[in-house]
Amino acid sequence: MQDLNDLGLFAAVVRNNGFSAAARDLNIPKSKLSKHVARLEEQLGVRLLERSTRKLRVTDIGRVFYEHCQSLLDGVAAAEAEIAAVRAEPSGTVRLACPLGFTPMLADILPAFHRRYPGVRLLITATNRRIDLIEERVDVALRARGQLDTDNQLIIRKFGEVRERLAASPTFLARAGEITIENLSQQATLSMNEQHPTDVWRLVSIDGNTTEITHRPIVGCSDFLILERAAIEGMGVALLPDHICERAFRAGVLAPVLPEWTSNDVVVHLVFPSRQGMLPATRALIDYLAENLLNALQKCREVPVRMGPSFDI
Repeated sequence: MQDLNDLGLFAAVVRNNGFSAAARDLNIPKSKLSKHVARLEEQLGVRLLERSTRKLRVTDIGRVFYEHCQSLLDGVAAAEAEIAAVRAEPSGTVRLACPLGFTPMLADILPAFHRRYPGVRLLITATNRRIDLIEERVDVALRARGQLDTDNQLIIRKFGEVRERLAASPTFLARAGEITIENLSQQATLSMNEQHPTDVWRLVSIDGNTTEITHRPIVGCSDFLILERAAIEGMGVALLPDHICERAFRAGVLAPVLPEWTSNDVVVHLVFPSRQGMLPATRALIDYLAENLLNALQKCREVPVRMGPSFDI
């Protein structure tokens, strides 16, 4: 295995068409340069350069060897540039898109991100519509879907799953009396469906049984935060993601309804166009969300939900 420094010095001599020019370019003594090239030739057992007092000529094998040396040196330089980019202090603007239901969770974890990376500016688009990352110049999108995206142009990083749980205020439950899976459709309900007067909740039990609840909600809205507030105010039963229920259950302003029934799992994941050429600020945000959203989702799964309307946390 040859010394990489010897290869670099030999390549410099060839690029500069001589020892004197190369020595000036590298700011090292000409004698040291000549010594390293001579050692390389001795180790290889071939003549790379033909020297005379007036000119220098690269031999045929020397030219071939130079091409390989230069490719190797270019690869080392590219690798060092990648490391430097990763280690560089992240800065600049990152555009993030996320569903409306995840804004409270992001609000909780983003202050710590700003303290860690004060040079990064975030522009956040909160919307439930599907974002075209390329067309809309969005760097990263957080998504919650029944299954992972299959767009071959996007890189996917999965975090975990969330479920939707039935919830209502303790005062509503006290007023409504006993709620069963059979009479759920007759209760006042709050729905994500804002387009039609009738909605269907598809639920699965802890035993694996499934059912569909057709109901006519008194409020239909695509923003979970509005539904959460309406449920807290005692307007009806809502089907809310557990990362929203978690806060309300802990605070005691919402109580579980039929806790043995939930929605199917929804996959939470990030999508972004490509890792190649990714700016350090974008990479920092992706890594930060991967770590902290995963912790937050696991925390939501730990919330005690088998409590009655008069529970106290």
